[in-house]
Amino acid sequence: MSQMAIDQVLAQIRAISAQAGVDAPRPAALGAAQPTGTAGVSEFATILKRGIDAVNHTELKASALADAFSRGAPGVSLPQVVLQMEKASVSFSALTQVRNRLVSAYQDIMNMQM
Repeated sequence: MSQMAIDQVLAQIRAISAQAGVDAPRPAALGAAQPTGTAGVSEFATILKRGIDAVNHTELKASALADAFSRGAPGVSLPQVVLQMEKASVSFSALTQVRNRLVSAYQDIMNMQM
């Protein structure tokens, strides 16, 4: 992975952290001791869980709206159902891409030579 690609990924992580309201960790100075706690891991897990929960909520909302439309509930129109289904589809696709990037990053790290 080139330095430019790493910088882009780091910028994306910082942007997502800012949106989630979590302070992005700053790299420590060279030679400085790294903290041994798991705060970074739990913050990442929390952000990831929120994203998965948001995608799940969108999927459930789309399903409920489609069920309401099929039952003939008043106030539910076909364009609303289609729009919500597309939102769910896009959010699921984005989640799949995040998963793919995480797996790729994990594989890159595991293949690094020490």
